[in-house]
Amino acid sequence: MKMLLSLIALLSAALLVSAAPPTCYSRVLSLSKEITESFKELQTSKAVDSCVEMLPRLYLDIHNYCVLAKLRDFVAYPRCERVLEVSELKEKARSLYTIMISYCRRDLAFLTDDCNALESPVLPPIEPSIIES
Repeated sequence: MKMLLSLIALLSAALLVSAAPPTCYSRVLSLSKEITESFKELQTSKAVDSCVEMLPRLYLDIHNYCVLAKLRDFVAYPRCERVLEVSELKEKARSLYTIMISYCRRDLAFLTDDCNALESPVLPPIEPSIIES
């Protein structure tokens, strides 16, 4: 009986932990990853419009203070308004910018202000096990 009660308590605790609301930091982190991935998909899609090729590069590192200027520049880019995917991406970028400057303003800690790092990011090395597969 005690084992059954322990199991129920453990499962209840697991449900409560997964039901916790996301923090500002986790929301900003997940949205920035989502935007970066959407931008990569847009750049590599077969139906790439000529204006999409001219979009400013969009690599987001939320620990870099320059990301705010990068988001502003991307949202304000005047071309590609007729491409639905770009408009959706700009809306997500606008939402991330708003979250970062208002709702999460005090929760975020910028570790650097190296704007060049956002232009030519240093990507983590590929693990050998991935290459061999």
